[in-house]
Amino acid sequence: MIKRTVEISQQPMHLTARDGQLLLLRKNENAARLPANPDNLAASIPCEDIGVVLVEHAGATYSHASLTALLDNGAALVICGRDHLPCGMLLPTSDHNEVVRRLHQQIDIAKPLRKQLWKQIIQAKIRAQAANLPSGSTTRSGLLALARKVRSGDPSNVEAQAARSYWRVWLQSNGVPPSDFRRDPAGAPPNNLLNYGYAVMRAAAARAIVSAGLHPALGLHHHNRSNVFCLADDLLEPLRPLVDERVRELFHDGQTELTPTAKAALLELLTVNVRTGDTTGPLMVGLHRYVASLARCHEGEEKRLRIPVTCKNDRNA
Repeated sequence: MIKRTVEISQQPMHLTARDGQLLLLRKNENAARLPANPDNLAASIPCEDIGVVLVEHAGATYSHASLTALLDNGAALVICGRDHLPCGMLLPTSDHNEVVRRLHQQIDIAKPLRKQLWKQIIQAKIRAQAANLPSGSTTRSGLLALARKVRSGDPSNVEAQAARSYWRVWLQSNGVPPSDFRRDPAGAPPNNLLNYGYAVMRAAAARAIVSAGLHPALGLHHHNRSNVFCLADDLLEPLRPLVDERVRELFHDGQTELTPTAKAALLELLTVNVRTGDTTGPLMVGLHRYVASLARCHEGEEKRLRIPVTCKNDRNA
């Protein structure tokens, strides 16, 4: 079943839970929160159906019952800051029955395996970037050639070489005139849309990691003592081009701000169909298969990650 993504941004809500349902109650000036009744009940959603709750409205409040109900059902709660971008998340403590063993496997992973997995991730990212460009373009062909040059651990930083070529022409496809776009998290639009899309994807990856009994801080390549989501950042890399394509569509349609329409379009990415190994299904499900394949690599059962690939990439890459 596809887990739902719930966004709270248009009006202040109080979140509570009762009988396995997440209740969204409208708030007003006279009461921070009201008893649930037909007049103020905005929505009642089965907690077991929820994958991510993304809260942007500064007036939102929460009951302890709502938080525990979401965590008990494996949902992630993502909180946005003043810039409308996710600034933190609440994840369940995994109840996976092999979490300790998997934690030790993460810590003890052999360096050659770590480097081989990173090679697979970077090759998949570059191929996905190539698939975002017009068929037959010189940059696309160049990216596919670069993907074949990636070595174990990417010591030559082919990832950065590919990024320079990719971003130069990213907005020029489909007959759009050349632009001076530069990928910079603090830069001009559509950087803001990219930031939001990546953050949503990162939260979904972190949720899948925890659900599999792995620790999101123990990365394959990313390492920073102040980053508790290094592994999520690793696994996110091949999925970034999926966000890039949607953001380009929004930007060409005149979207430059994080409007409700733009955010809804980016949140919908979690439901697009992808191929993960031999199975096709929604990205939210594909992420769990992706992480499960990583766990099997840790255990020595497999040597290749099952990285989600869009059906479009299957046809064109």
